Amino acid sequence: MAHVSLRRVSKVYPGDVLAVKEAHLNVESREFLVIVGPSGCGKSTLLRMIAGLEEATSGELWINNKLVNHVPPKDRDIAMVFQNYALYPHMTVFDNMAFGLRLRNYSRREIDQRVRDAANILGIELLLQRKPKELSGGERQRVAVGRAIVRKPIVFLFDEPLSNLDAKMRVQMRTEIHKLHLRLQTTMIYVTHDQTEAMTMGDRIVVMNKAIIQQVADPLTIYEHPANRFVASFIGSPPMNFISGKIVRAGQALFFTEGTFRLRVVDEMAARLLTYENKPVLFGIRPEDLYDKLFITDAPSDCVVTSTVDLVEPLGAEVYLHLNVGHHAIIARVGPHDRPEVNQDIDLVFDMGKAHFFDTETEAAIV
Repeated sequence: MAHVSLRRVSKVYPGDVLAVKEAHLNVESREFLVIVGPSGCGKSTLLRMIAGLEEATSGELWINNKLVNHVPPKDRDIAMVFQNYALYPHMTVFDNMAFGLRLRNYSRREIDQRVRDAANILGIELLLQRKPKELSGGERQRVAVGRAIVRKPIVFLFDEPLSNLDAKMRVQMRTEIHKLHLRLQTTMIYVTHDQTEAMTMGDRIVVMNKAIIQQVADPLTIYEHPANRFVASFIGSPPMNFISGKIVRAGQALFFTEGTFRLRVVDEMAARLLTYENKPVLFGIRPEDLYDKLFITDAPSDCVVTSTVDLVEPLGAEVYLHLNVGHHAIIARVGPHDRPEVNQDIDLVFDMGKAHFFDTETEAAIV
């Protein structure tokens, strides 16, 4: 199995276009690492540098303690699955999967065994004599994955492999890729712009934005302890609510206020905010940490704010309430039986034990 290490790796394209800035990253052997971020953030460029399809402008790339900056892609012992499948249209599924092995002069018997073993793992044994045009999108993706499997590489790279599939097929395929990782126990690095894929598949997640790695952590840590405002806003659906205000003191307690209402800061969080007294901060809270007081009868009065319902979105198992709170538009995710009327005023409970605070200048989390 393989360990991958990036040490201050940067990529600058002609015209001083910065694609990746001083990326430092260690991928453990047998880990499933997901790189996630918006379009144009540099995640695919990072993956292509690991593959050798792009040359790093600076920094070092190591695979299994071997410096590979100038090692050709074919000699890095990696396999890559692309977004557009990259299948040869004139070849059968069998020949597409066998193509790389034939280039490496494997015996006919070895090729046949490897292709059939991979086809069995992916459930495409009956498709081996078909051509790509005769396959569905999901079947083509399985063939592309199978072509990578037959090589038995030490690292698998996936570049947004499910983006061309419909929603139902994406769910099925991400489950199959996750099971494949558990079965093969190989190092996998997976690029996506879909946060759901990142949260459900990755052992760890790398969040990127504007060429810079923002945070690297396991999914739960990324969600519950985002490093900055971007991570907090990018991970989570609906996204975290943000309100600008400041920290003020009343007696022995600290409060967050934006001018029209105030919320008491819980004691364990107050110590972090002592240096922000009378200073601006950005307050954040996730939609699931907001409740209708009608269902939380024992909520403290200093964490309740009257709000107006702008829109109700029933989604079956949950309901999204679009609310106006002190002239701020926020979203609450509540239970299926909580359906107030549009323009109705409700008392909204803020779970201040789940609140987040960010520095207004650096946008870093206050921890």
